[in-house]
Amino acid sequence: MTVSRRDFTRLLALSGSAAFLPGLPADLAFTPLPATPQEPDEAFWREVRRRFLLPADLAFLNAANLCPTSTPVVETLEKHTRFLDADPSSQSRATLGEARETSRLLLAAAVGAAPEEIVITRNTSEANNLVSSGVQLGAGDEVLVFADNHPSNLAAWHQKGARFGFTVVEIPVVTPYPGPGAYLAAFERAFTPRTRLVALTHVTNTMGDMLPAADLCRMARDHGALSLVDGAQSFGALHVNLGEMRPDFYTGSAHKWPCGPKETGLLFVSRAAQERIHASLVSLYPGAVGISRRLEGYGQRDEAALATLGAAMKFQSDIGRTAIERRVRYLAQRLANGLRQIDGVSLWTRVGADTSAGIVVFRPGAAEPRRLVATLYEKERIACAASGGASRPGVRFSPHFYNTADEIDRTIAAVRKHIAA
Repeated sequence: MTVSRRDFTRLLALSGSAAFLPGLPADLAFTPLPATPQEPDEAFWREVRRRFLLPADLAFLNAANLCPTSTPVVETLEKHTRFLDADPSSQSRATLGEARETSRLLLAAAVGAAPEEIVITRNTSEANNLVSSGVQLGAGDEVLVFADNHPSNLAAWHQKGARFGFTVVEIPVVTPYPGPGAYLAAFERAFTPRTRLVALTHVTNTMGDMLPAADLCRMARDHGALSLVDGAQSFGALHVNLGEMRPDFYTGSAHKWPCGPKETGLLFVSRAAQERIHASLVSLYPGAVGISRRLEGYGQRDEAALATLGAAMKFQSDIGRTAIERRVRYLAQRLANGLRQIDGVSLWTRVGADTSAGIVVFRPGAAEPRRLVATLYEKERIACAASGGASRPGVRFSPHFYNTADEIDRTIAAVRKHIAA
Protein backbone atom coordinates (compact mmCIF):
# COMPACT_ATOMS: atom_id res chain seq x y z
CA MET A 1 0.00 0.00 0.00
CA THR A 2 1.38 3.44 -0.90
CA VAL A 3 -0.84 5.85 1.03
CA SER A 4 1.58 8.31 2.62
CA ARG A 5 1.88 8.77 6.38
CA ARG A 6 0.39 12.25 6.04
CA ASP A 7 -2.56 10.92 4.03
CA PHE A 8 -3.07 8.06 6.46
CA THR A 9 -3.12 10.41 9.44
CA ARG A 10 -5.65 12.59 7.66
CA LEU A 11 -7.84 9.59 6.81
CA LEU A 12 -7.88 8.43 10.42
CA ALA A 13 -8.96 11.92 11.48
CA LEU A 14 -12.00 11.90 9.21
CA SER A 15 -15.18 11.60 11.24
CA GLY A 16 -18.69 11.99 9.90
CA SER A 17 -19.92 13.82 6.85
CA ALA A 18 -18.58 17.22 7.86
CA ALA A 19 -15.05 15.95 7.31
CA PHE A 20 -15.80 15.35 3.64
CA LEU A 21 -17.31 18.78 3.03
CA PRO A 22 -15.76 21.28 5.47
CA GLY A 23 -18.04 24.10 6.52
CA LEU A 24 -21.32 22.25 6.15
CA PRO A 25 -23.56 22.27 9.23
CA ALA A 26 -23.43 19.03 11.22
CA ASP A 27 -27.22 18.69 11.36
CA LEU A 28 -27.25 14.92 10.85
CA ALA A 29 -24.91 13.90 13.63
CA PHE A 30 -24.77 10.25 14.67
CA THR A 31 -23.45 8.61 17.78
CA PRO A 32 -20.02 7.12 17.07
CA LEU A 33 -19.37 3.49 17.83
CA PRO A 34 -17.29 2.71 20.88
CA ALA A 35 -13.75 1.58 20.15
CA THR A 36 -13.57 -2.04 19.04
CA PRO A 37 -12.45 -4.23 21.96
CA GLN A 38 -9.54 -6.58 21.44
CA GLU A 39 -12.06 -9.42 21.67
CA PRO A 40 -15.42 -7.96 20.59
CA ASP A 41 -18.37 -9.52 22.42
CA GLU A 42 -22.06 -9.71 21.56
CA ALA A 43 -22.72 -6.41 23.33
CA PHE A 44 -20.33 -4.67 20.90
CA TRP A 45 -21.90 -6.29 17.85
CA ARG A 46 -25.35 -5.29 19.06
CA GLU A 47 -24.04 -1.72 19.11
CA VAL A 48 -22.91 -2.19 15.51
CA ARG A 49 -26.37 -3.42 14.54
CA ARG A 50 -27.95 -0.32 16.07
CA ARG A 51 -26.04 1.74 13.48
CA PHE A 52 -28.27 0.25 10.77
CA LEU A 53 -31.89 1.00 9.91
CA LEU A 54 -32.86 -2.67 10.04
CA PRO A 55 -35.94 -3.16 12.25
CA ALA A 56 -35.40 -5.28 15.33
CA ASP A 57 -37.59 -8.14 14.07
CA LEU A 58 -35.82 -8.56 10.70
CA ALA A 59 -32.91 -11.00 10.49
CA PHE A 60 -31.27 -9.92 7.25
CA LEU A 61 -29.05 -12.75 5.96
CA ASN A 62 -28.59 -11.76 2.33
CA ALA A 63 -25.35 -9.76 2.26
CA ALA A 64 -24.25 -11.63 -0.86
CA ASN A 65 -26.97 -9.78 -2.79
CA LEU A 66 -27.46 -6.35 -1.20
CA CYS A 67 -26.47 -4.97 2.18
CA PRO A 68 -28.16 -2.30 4.24
CA THR A 69 -26.23 0.95 4.52
CA SER A 70 -25.18 2.12 7.98
CA THR A 71 -26.72 5.29 9.38
CA PRO A 72 -23.40 7.20 9.23
CA VAL A 73 -23.29 6.48 5.49
CA VAL A 74 -26.99 7.27 4.99
CA GLU A 75 -26.50 10.60 6.75
CA THR A 76 -23.39 11.41 4.75
CA LEU A 77 -25.16 10.61 1.49
CA GLU A 78 -28.13 12.79 2.42
CA LYS A 79 -25.84 15.66 3.32
CA HIS A 80 -23.92 15.39 0.05
CA THR A 81 -27.14 15.14 -1.96
CA ARG A 82 -28.64 18.19 -0.25
CA PHE A 83 -25.40 20.10 -0.75
CA LEU A 84 -25.41 19.44 -4.49
CA ASP A 85 -29.11 19.98 -5.09
CA ALA A 86 -29.05 23.25 -3.18
CA ASP A 87 -26.26 24.53 -5.42
CA PRO A 88 -25.50 22.40 -8.52
CA SER A 89 -22.79 24.78 -9.65
CA SER A 90 -19.41 23.82 -11.02
CA GLN A 91 -17.91 25.04 -7.74
CA SER A 92 -20.09 22.67 -5.69
CA ARG A 93 -19.30 19.82 -8.03
CA ALA A 94 -15.60 20.54 -7.67
CA THR A 95 -16.02 20.21 -3.89
CA LEU A 96 -17.69 16.84 -4.36
CA GLY A 97 -14.91 15.91 -6.78
CA GLU A 98 -12.40 16.44 -3.99
CA ALA A 99 -14.53 14.21 -1.77
CA ARG A 100 -14.49 11.53 -4.50
CA GLU A 101 -10.69 11.56 -4.36
CA THR A 102 -10.86 11.16 -0.58
CA SER A 103 -13.09 8.15 -1.21
CA ARG A 104 -10.43 6.79 -3.55
CA LEU A 105 -7.77 7.15 -0.85
CA LEU A 106 -9.92 5.29 1.65
CA LEU A 107 -10.85 2.63 -0.90
CA ALA A 108 -7.18 2.07 -1.72
CA ALA A 109 -6.32 1.81 1.97
CA ALA A 110 -9.13 -0.73 2.46
CA VAL A 111 -7.69 -3.19 -0.09
CA GLY A 112 -3.96 -2.57 0.33
CA ALA A 113 -3.47 -0.70 -2.95
CA ALA A 114 -2.39 2.70 -4.18
CA PRO A 115 -4.96 5.37 -5.17
CA GLU A 116 -3.39 5.43 -8.63
CA GLU A 117 -4.52 1.80 -9.09
CA ILE A 118 -8.20 2.40 -8.23
CA VAL A 119 -11.11 3.05 -10.60
CA ILE A 120 -14.46 3.77 -8.93
CA THR A 121 -17.08 1.89 -10.94
CA ARG A 122 -20.80 1.35 -10.47
CA ASN A 123 -20.49 -2.31 -9.45
CA THR A 124 -18.57 -5.55 -9.99
CA SER A 125 -20.34 -6.30 -13.26
CA GLU A 126 -19.21 -3.04 -14.81
CA ALA A 127 -15.68 -3.52 -13.51
CA ASN A 128 -15.46 -7.07 -14.89
CA ASN A 129 -16.68 -5.86 -18.27
CA LEU A 130 -14.18 -3.02 -18.33
CA VAL A 131 -11.52 -5.73 -18.23
CA SER A 132 -13.06 -8.14 -20.75
CA SER A 133 -13.72 -5.27 -23.15
CA GLY A 134 -10.50 -3.40 -22.46
CA VAL A 135 -7.79 -6.07 -22.73
CA GLN A 136 -6.68 -6.64 -26.32
CA LEU A 137 -7.38 -10.26 -27.32
CA GLY A 138 -7.91 -11.94 -30.65
CA ALA A 139 -7.61 -15.07 -32.75
CA GLY A 140 -5.19 -17.61 -31.26
CA ASP A 141 -5.54 -16.24 -27.71
CA GLU A 142 -7.14 -18.19 -24.85
CA VAL A 143 -8.84 -17.09 -21.63
CA LEU A 144 -9.26 -19.53 -18.73
CA VAL A 145 -12.44 -18.94 -16.73
CA PHE A 146 -13.88 -20.71 -13.71
CA ALA A 147 -17.24 -22.24 -14.61
CA ASP A 148 -18.89 -20.94 -11.43
CA ASN A 149 -18.06 -17.30 -12.15
CA HIS A 150 -20.79 -14.66 -12.06
CA PRO A 151 -22.27 -14.04 -15.55
CA SER A 152 -20.33 -10.76 -15.79
CA ASN A 153 -17.13 -12.80 -15.49
CA LEU A 154 -18.29 -15.84 -17.47
CA ALA A 155 -21.04 -15.15 -20.03
CA ALA A 156 -19.37 -11.84 -20.88
CA TRP A 157 -16.12 -13.62 -21.79
CA HIS A 158 -17.96 -16.07 -24.04
CA GLN A 159 -19.80 -13.27 -25.80
CA LYS A 160 -16.63 -11.28 -26.40
CA GLY A 161 -14.70 -14.36 -27.42
CA ALA A 162 -17.31 -15.01 -30.12
CA ARG A 163 -17.03 -11.40 -31.24
CA PHE A 164 -13.26 -11.00 -31.27
CA GLY A 165 -12.14 -14.52 -32.08
CA PHE A 166 -10.38 -15.65 -28.91
CA THR A 167 -11.11 -18.95 -27.18
CA VAL A 168 -12.69 -19.29 -23.74
CA VAL A 169 -11.78 -22.44 -21.77
CA GLU A 170 -13.88 -23.25 -18.69
CA ILE A 171 -12.46 -24.90 -15.57
CA PRO A 172 -15.34 -27.14 -14.44
CA VAL A 173 -16.92 -27.03 -11.01
CA VAL A 174 -16.40 -30.08 -8.79
CA THR A 175 -19.13 -31.04 -6.32
CA PRO A 176 -18.64 -31.39 -3.42
CA TYR A 177 -15.91 -28.77 -3.17
CA PRO A 178 -12.65 -30.73 -3.54
CA GLY A 179 -10.38 -28.25 -1.76
CA PRO A 180 -8.03 -25.54 -3.05
CA GLY A 181 -5.35 -27.96 -4.22
CA ALA A 182 -7.68 -29.70 -6.65
CA TYR A 183 -8.57 -26.43 -8.35
CA LEU A 184 -4.93 -25.36 -8.51
CA ALA A 185 -4.17 -28.59 -10.33
CA ALA A 186 -7.13 -28.14 -12.68
CA PHE A 187 -6.04 -24.62 -13.66
CA GLU A 188 -2.44 -25.75 -14.10
CA ARG A 189 -3.50 -28.50 -16.49
CA ALA A 190 -5.52 -26.02 -18.56
CA PHE A 191 -2.69 -23.58 -19.29
CA THR A 192 -1.24 -23.56 -22.79
CA PRO A 193 1.23 -21.22 -24.53
CA ARG A 194 -1.84 -19.37 -25.87
CA THR A 195 -3.29 -18.53 -22.44
CA ARG A 196 -3.42 -14.76 -22.03
CA LEU A 197 -5.71 -14.25 -19.02
CA VAL A 198 -7.25 -16.16 -16.11
CA ALA A 199 -10.64 -15.03 -14.77
CA LEU A 200 -11.89 -16.41 -11.46
CA THR A 201 -14.24 -15.64 -8.63
CA HIS A 202 -12.65 -15.27 -5.20
CA VAL A 203 -15.79 -16.54 -3.42
CA THR A 204 -18.64 -17.89 -5.53
CA ASN A 205 -22.08 -16.36 -5.08
CA THR A 206 -23.81 -19.69 -5.76
CA MET A 207 -22.15 -22.00 -3.22
CA GLY A 208 -19.79 -19.78 -1.24
CA ASP A 209 -16.74 -21.74 -2.42
CA MET A 210 -13.48 -19.83 -1.93
CA LEU A 211 -10.73 -20.26 -4.51
CA PRO A 212 -7.01 -19.87 -3.70
CA ALA A 213 -6.79 -16.49 -5.41
CA ALA A 214 -3.20 -15.59 -4.49
CA ASP A 215 -1.90 -18.96 -5.72
CA LEU A 216 -3.87 -18.72 -8.95
CA CYS A 217 -2.61 -15.17 -9.58
CA ARG A 218 0.94 -16.40 -9.05
CA MET A 219 0.31 -19.29 -11.43
CA ALA A 220 -0.93 -16.85 -14.07
CA ARG A 221 2.20 -14.71 -13.68
CA ASP A 222 4.41 -17.78 -14.00
CA HIS A 223 2.71 -18.54 -17.33
CA GLY A 224 2.95 -14.94 -18.55
CA ALA A 225 -0.84 -14.41 -18.28
CA LEU A 226 -2.96 -11.70 -16.67
CA SER A 227 -5.32 -12.43 -13.77
CA LEU A 228 -8.79 -11.08 -12.98
CA VAL A 229 -10.31 -11.80 -9.57
CA ASP A 230 -14.01 -11.10 -9.04
CA GLY A 231 -14.17 -10.01 -5.41
CA ALA A 232 -17.89 -9.32 -5.14
CA GLN A 233 -18.20 -11.81 -2.25
CA SER A 234 -14.88 -11.06 -0.54
CA PHE A 235 -14.57 -7.25 -0.67
CA GLY A 236 -16.00 -6.00 2.64
CA ALA A 237 -16.32 -9.50 4.10
CA LEU A 238 -12.67 -10.54 4.22
CA HIS A 239 -9.58 -8.50 5.02
CA VAL A 240 -8.44 -8.34 1.41
CA ASN A 241 -4.83 -7.32 0.80
CA LEU A 242 -4.15 -6.93 -2.90
CA GLY A 243 -0.47 -6.37 -2.19
CA GLU A 244 -0.37 -9.99 -1.04
CA MET A 245 -2.87 -11.44 -3.52
CA ARG A 246 -1.19 -9.64 -6.46
CA PRO A 247 -3.92 -9.88 -9.11
CA ASP A 248 -3.66 -7.75 -12.23
CA PHE A 249 -7.33 -6.85 -11.85
CA TYR A 250 -9.66 -7.11 -8.86
CA THR A 251 -13.31 -6.06 -8.83
CA GLY A 252 -15.96 -5.47 -6.19
CA SER A 253 -19.29 -3.84 -5.36
CA ALA A 254 -19.83 -1.38 -2.52
CA HIS A 255 -23.53 -2.21 -2.24
CA LYS A 256 -22.76 -5.71 -0.95
CA TRP A 257 -20.46 -6.50 2.00
CA PRO A 258 -18.90 -2.99 2.25
CA CYS A 259 -22.40 -1.62 3.07
CA GLY A 260 -21.79 1.40 0.86
CA PRO A 261 -23.92 3.60 -1.38
CA LYS A 262 -25.65 1.98 -4.34
CA GLU A 263 -24.02 2.09 -7.77
CA THR A 264 -20.48 2.41 -6.46
CA GLY A 265 -17.85 -0.25 -6.95
CA LEU A 266 -14.19 -1.01 -7.43
CA LEU A 267 -11.82 -1.88 -10.24
CA PHE A 268 -8.21 -2.36 -9.17
CA VAL A 269 -5.66 -2.28 -11.98
CA SER A 270 -2.11 -3.08 -10.91
CA ARG A 271 0.60 -0.73 -12.13
CA ALA A 272 2.08 -3.60 -14.15
CA ALA A 273 -1.19 -4.12 -16.07
CA GLN A 274 -2.19 -0.53 -16.70
CA GLU A 275 -0.72 -0.40 -20.20
CA ARG A 276 -2.56 -3.64 -21.07
CA ILE A 277 -6.08 -2.23 -20.66
CA HIS A 278 -7.86 0.30 -22.86
CA ALA A 279 -10.83 2.52 -22.07
CA SER A 280 -14.23 1.08 -22.98
CA LEU A 281 -16.08 4.29 -22.17
CA VAL A 282 -14.72 7.69 -23.15
CA SER A 283 -16.41 10.79 -21.82
CA LEU A 284 -15.97 13.62 -19.31
CA TYR A 285 -15.26 13.83 -15.56
CA PRO A 286 -12.59 11.18 -15.02
CA GLY A 287 -10.78 10.59 -11.76
CA ALA A 288 -7.82 12.71 -10.75
CA VAL A 289 -4.98 10.21 -10.39
CA GLY A 290 -3.40 7.20 -12.08
CA ILE A 291 -5.55 4.78 -14.06
CA SER A 292 -8.76 6.62 -13.07
CA ARG A 293 -7.80 9.45 -15.44
CA ARG A 294 -8.11 7.01 -18.34
CA LEU A 295 -10.84 4.58 -17.27
CA GLU A 296 -13.17 6.62 -15.06
CA GLY A 297 -14.45 9.23 -17.52
CA TYR A 298 -18.07 8.05 -17.68
CA GLY A 299 -19.79 11.44 -17.99
CA GLN A 300 -22.32 12.58 -15.39
CA ARG A 301 -22.64 10.27 -12.40
CA ASP A 302 -24.11 10.36 -8.90
CA GLU A 303 -21.45 12.61 -7.44
CA ALA A 304 -22.97 12.47 -3.97
CA ALA A 305 -22.65 8.68 -3.93
CA LEU A 306 -19.04 8.80 -5.15
CA ALA A 307 -18.22 11.27 -2.40
CA THR A 308 -19.98 9.10 0.20
CA LEU A 309 -18.13 5.87 -0.65
CA GLY A 310 -15.31 6.93 1.65
CA ALA A 311 -17.70 7.08 4.62
CA ALA A 312 -18.51 3.39 4.12
CA MET A 313 -14.81 2.53 3.95
CA LYS A 314 -14.18 4.48 7.13
CA PHE A 315 -17.08 2.88 9.01
CA GLN A 316 -15.60 -0.57 8.42
CA SER A 317 -12.00 0.47 8.99
CA ASP A 318 -12.96 2.04 12.34
CA ILE A 319 -14.36 -1.31 13.44
CA GLY A 320 -11.37 -3.12 11.94
CA ARG A 321 -11.33 -5.31 8.85
CA THR A 322 -9.78 -8.24 10.68
CA ALA A 323 -12.50 -7.99 13.34
CA ILE A 324 -15.18 -7.94 10.64
CA GLU A 325 -13.72 -10.98 8.88
CA ARG A 326 -13.59 -12.90 12.15
CA ARG A 327 -17.20 -11.95 12.87
CA VAL A 328 -18.38 -13.01 9.41
CA ARG A 329 -16.60 -16.36 9.72
CA TYR A 330 -17.91 -16.91 13.25
CA LEU A 331 -21.53 -16.31 12.23
CA ALA A 332 -21.19 -18.54 9.14
CA GLN A 333 -19.67 -21.34 11.23
CA ARG A 334 -22.35 -21.01 13.92
CA LEU A 335 -25.01 -21.18 11.24
CA ALA A 336 -23.42 -24.19 9.54
CA ASN A 337 -23.03 -26.05 12.84
CA GLY A 338 -26.71 -25.55 13.65
CA LEU A 339 -27.97 -26.51 10.22
CA ARG A 340 -25.99 -29.77 10.33
CA GLN A 341 -28.07 -30.83 13.36
CA ILE A 342 -31.36 -30.64 11.42
CA ASP A 343 -32.66 -33.90 9.95
CA GLY A 344 -32.85 -33.71 6.17
CA VAL A 345 -30.46 -30.76 5.80
CA SER A 346 -27.19 -31.16 3.95
CA LEU A 347 -24.65 -28.40 3.36
CA TRP A 348 -23.46 -27.57 -0.12
CA THR A 349 -20.86 -25.14 1.25
CA ARG A 350 -17.67 -26.60 2.71
CA VAL A 351 -17.30 -24.16 5.58
CA GLY A 352 -13.68 -23.59 6.61
CA ALA A 353 -10.89 -21.07 6.76
CA ASP A 354 -9.50 -21.85 3.29
CA THR A 355 -12.69 -23.08 1.61
CA SER A 356 -15.36 -20.44 2.33
CA ALA A 357 -16.05 -17.00 3.75
CA GLY A 358 -19.50 -15.67 4.71
CA ILE A 359 -21.87 -17.66 2.52
CA VAL A 360 -23.60 -20.87 3.67
CA VAL A 361 -25.74 -22.82 1.19
CA PHE A 362 -27.73 -25.89 2.17
CA ARG A 363 -30.19 -28.34 0.64
CA PRO A 364 -33.38 -28.28 2.76
CA GLY A 365 -34.32 -31.92 2.46
CA ALA A 366 -37.51 -32.41 0.45
CA ALA A 367 -38.52 -28.75 0.81
CA GLU A 368 -38.48 -26.61 -2.33
CA PRO A 369 -35.79 -23.94 -1.75
CA ARG A 370 -37.64 -20.94 -3.19
CA ARG A 371 -40.78 -21.80 -1.26
CA LEU A 372 -38.76 -22.09 1.97
CA VAL A 373 -37.07 -18.74 1.28
CA ALA A 374 -40.50 -17.11 0.88
CA THR A 375 -41.82 -18.80 4.03
CA LEU A 376 -38.86 -17.70 6.13
CA TYR A 377 -39.40 -14.08 5.08
CA GLU A 378 -43.20 -14.00 5.27
CA LYS A 379 -43.66 -15.95 8.50
CA GLU A 380 -40.38 -15.49 10.38
CA ARG A 381 -38.97 -12.17 9.08
CA ILE A 382 -35.74 -13.82 7.92
CA ALA A 383 -34.39 -12.56 4.60
CA CYS A 384 -32.25 -14.93 2.53
CA ALA A 385 -32.05 -16.24 -1.04
CA ALA A 386 -32.38 -19.34 -3.18
CA SER A 387 -29.20 -20.49 -4.87
CA GLY A 388 -27.52 -23.11 -6.99
CA GLY A 389 -29.78 -23.46 -10.00
CA ALA A 390 -31.06 -26.82 -11.20
CA SER A 391 -27.87 -28.76 -10.47
CA ARG A 392 -27.43 -27.77 -6.82
CA PRO A 393 -30.69 -26.21 -5.57
CA GLY A 394 -30.51 -24.79 -2.09
CA VAL A 395 -31.07 -21.92 0.32
CA ARG A 396 -28.33 -19.34 0.70
CA PHE A 397 -27.64 -17.53 3.96
CA SER A 398 -25.01 -14.79 4.00
CA PRO A 399 -24.72 -13.19 7.46
CA HIS A 400 -22.65 -10.09 8.05
CA PHE A 401 -21.20 -8.12 10.94
CA TYR A 402 -24.53 -6.39 11.64
CA ASN A 403 -26.13 -9.75 12.49
CA THR A 404 -26.28 -11.05 16.04
CA ALA A 405 -25.80 -14.56 17.40
CA ASP A 406 -29.45 -14.52 18.49
CA GLU A 407 -30.52 -13.98 14.89
CA ILE A 408 -28.44 -16.94 13.78
CA ASP A 409 -30.00 -19.15 16.44
CA ARG A 410 -33.50 -17.91 15.53
CA THR A 411 -32.79 -18.76 11.89
CA ILE A 412 -31.68 -22.31 12.71
CA ALA A 413 -34.83 -22.83 14.76
CA ALA A 414 -37.01 -21.48 11.95
CA VAL A 415 -35.44 -23.81 9.36
CA ARG A 416 -36.00 -26.79 11.67
CA LYS A 417 -39.61 -25.76 12.20
CA HIS A 418 -40.55 -25.32 8.55
CA ILE A 419 -38.69 -28.36 7.24
CA ALA A 420 -40.51 -30.49 9.79
CA ALA A 421 -43.89 -28.92 8.98
